[in-house]
Amino acid sequence: MEENKGIEQIMGHPDWAPNLNRLAAEYGLATQFYAEVHPSEANYIALLGGDTFGVHDDDAFFCKPGPKSAFCAKSDQSGYVDHNITARSLMDQLGDKGLTWKSYMEDIPGPGSLVPAWPSPGYPAANLPNALYAAKHSGFVNFRSVNSRPYSELMSLLVGFNQLDADLASGTMPNFAIIVPNQCNEMHGRGAKDGGVVPEDCRSGNLQGLIHRGDAEVGRLVKLIMASPVWSAPGNSAIVVSFDENGGDERLSGPQGCCGYDPNSAANFGGGRIMTLVITNHGPHQTKDPTPYNHYSLLRTIEDAFGIPEHLGHAGDTEKGVVSMSPLFAVRTAR
Repeated sequence: MEENKGIEQIMGHPDWAPNLNRLAAEYGLATQFYAEVHPSEANYIALLGGDTFGVHDDDAFFCKPGPKSAFCAKSDQSGYVDHNITARSLMDQLGDKGLTWKSYMEDIPGPGSLVPAWPSPGYPAANLPNALYAAKHSGFVNFRSVNSRPYSELMSLLVGFNQLDADLASGTMPNFAIIVPNQCNEMHGRGAKDGGVVPEDCRSGNLQGLIHRGDAEVGRLVKLIMASPVWSAPGNSAIVVSFDENGGDERLSGPQGCCGYDPNSAANFGGGRIMTLVITNHGPHQTKDPTPYNHYSLLRTIEDAFGIPEHLGHAGDTEKGVVSMSPLFAVRTAR
C-alpha cells in the first residue's frame, strides 16, 4: 500500500515513477479504481471490513466520542464514532477457513506494538522524522478481534520489515498480507511541523521526490517477493500495489468514487481515483481493466480467491456495481 497519490500523478511520469509505469505496462492495471474517503485510515478499514464504519479521520483505534486527547484530535466533533470496531473482518473470515494473515509495517517499534505512531515527541529517534510508523495506515489494529488479542499472539501478526525479509527468504509467508512502507517510503511524506529530521525526498511539498522515493521502494519490494520461494511455487500468488486515496490537487476534479459511494456521506464520499495494479505469478500480462473498482471490490476479490462465500459489508453490494476484479487475476488456460 502506498499513500495519497492519484493515478494521474503516477502514470505518464516514467521519470518520477519508472517502476510503477513499467509494472503497469507489463502486468495488470485497474484504470478506474477509487478510494472511499479522505483521509487515510478509513480506506484501510474499508479494505479489511467492507465499510468505513463512520470513520473519517486519522484518530487512533482506541478513540471514542468525548473530549479531545492525545491521538484523538477529532473526538469532540459531532457524528464522531468509536474507532474500535466490533464488526467481522477479513481476518475473522481467514481464521474461520484455517488461513493465515500478517501485517508487515516498516518501522513498527516492535512486534505486536499497538502504539499509534513512532517516533513521537515523547519518544524521539535521532536523525529520524516523527511518525515514520503510523498505525493509521494499518487498518488491522482498528478491529477489536485483533487489538484485544494477547500480546504473545500480536507479536506474530503485527510485524516489521525484518520479519518480511525472513518470511520471504524462508518461503513462510502467510496466505494474506498487507505490506506498508514507512511514511517516507510510501509517498506520504513528513513536514517540518511533524518534528524530527526529514530527508529532502520525504518532505511533504516535494511531490517528485516523494513519488520517486516511494516508487523505488515498490520496485525493491516487488523484486524481493518475486525472488522468494513463494513466487516460484506451483500455487497461484499475486501482488497488488494500491494506494489509500488520491492527492490533494486531485480532490476537486472529476468523479471521486464508484460502486455505491455517496457524495453526501461524511464517511463514504469518495477518495478519488488511484492507481491499482495486479502482478501474478501466472498471468495475465499487459492487461488494462476499465471496470470501476474500489477497495470494496478488492476485498470481494480476496474473499473469492480464498473460497470465502461471505462478502462483508459493501463488498456484497453487487447491485451497486461492486464486482470481483477477476479479469486481472485470471489464470490463463493452456491451449
